Parts: sequence; structure tokens; C-alpha cells
Amino acid sequence: MIDEILLYRFGAEVKLYKKDVLVYEEGAVPYYYYQIQSGSVKLNNYKEDGKEFIQNIFSKGQSFGESLLFLDYTYPTNAIALEETKVLLLSKFKFLELLDNHPQVLRALNKSMAERLYFKCTMLLNLSNLDPNVRMLNLLDYFKSLQKDQKKYSFKVPYTRQQIADFTGLCVETVIRASKKLAKNKIIKIQKRKIYY
Repeated sequence: MIDEILLYRFGAEVKLYKKDVLVYEEGAVPYYYYQIQSGSVKLNNYKEDGKEFIQNIFSKGQSFGESLLFLDYTYPTNAIALEETKVLLLSKFKFLELLDNHPQVLRALNKSMAERLYFKCTMLLNLSNLDPNVRMLNLLDYFKSLQKDQKKYSFKVPYTRQQIADFTGLCVETVIRASKKLAKNKIIKIQKRKIYY
């Protein structure tokens, strides 16, 4: 999102996170702007019963957790590396200084945060639907809308059945059954265990 050269100019450093390592945890105080250089990170919470709920997944070039740098709140989620991941870290103070000096970066950041808010509203509405097929399709509709090619089966879903379950609040068995039903009705296509929508 923010040009890496600009981040380095303001003092950013690279940190390597191994798979399944916490970048930050729920309840921690935000001190850094995080931007992924390689790999991927999920934001999640765990329910009382231990079931995971994925809030979002970010990959190369994307930032996460930055909205909390404008507030005096702690993180409402965990951030966990899904694979070996390199992250650029910039201190909160330097990040705010960068935005003060580069209003075009602030505008781009506002757009990104507005898109995420839209995603949250869409997913919140989705959770109120009892039909697992509708929940799954709403999630796929949103992610497919982010790509240019809207042809049938043009979107290769980059998430596992478990991750889809964690996004939608369903159990993985329900996602598997819904996937088979949607494939039977030719709404999605399953090829080599991958979903195409």
C-alpha cells in the first residue's frame, strides 16, 4: 500500500515471522504500522468454545491494524502469520509523521480502510443469514468483486474450506456440504480440491 522506499525513509524495519507466530495479540497496545513484504497474515478471534473466527486475511503489499494507530484502543483481534512472513514495521509516531507529510498516502489509506469497513458490514449482515449456501456465496461474491475478471469460474478461491468456515461462522463440514451442493448446481466448480467461482 505505502511505497516501501518511503517507509524505509521514515525508519521502517523488516521483521520475519515464522508460521503460526503472533504479530500482535488481542488486547495489546498498537505501536506499529504493519505492511506485508512477503507471506500472509490473518486477523482472528477465538470464541469461548475455542472456535476460531477469521476477521480477514492479508497478503503481500497489504497493511493491517493501522486503524488502531488513530485511536487509544487496544487490538480487538490477533494477527498471526499464516506462513513465513516478512513484515515492514514503522513506529506509530513515524507513521503519523509520514501521513502528515504525504497527504496522498493518507487518502489512499482512507480508501483502504473504507473498503475494509464495507467488507465488515457485508460479513456482519452475512452472519445473520441461516442458510450456509447463502453465507458462502456472499463471501465468494465479495472476494470475486475485487478482481477484474467477472466471468463464471474465473475466480480461484485462495482459501481452504476451514478458512471459509472461519470467515462465515460455519463448521468445516457444513462448508464441504455447501460446496458440493453449489458445485452440483453449477454455481461453483471444484477442480483438484480448489473452488472456482
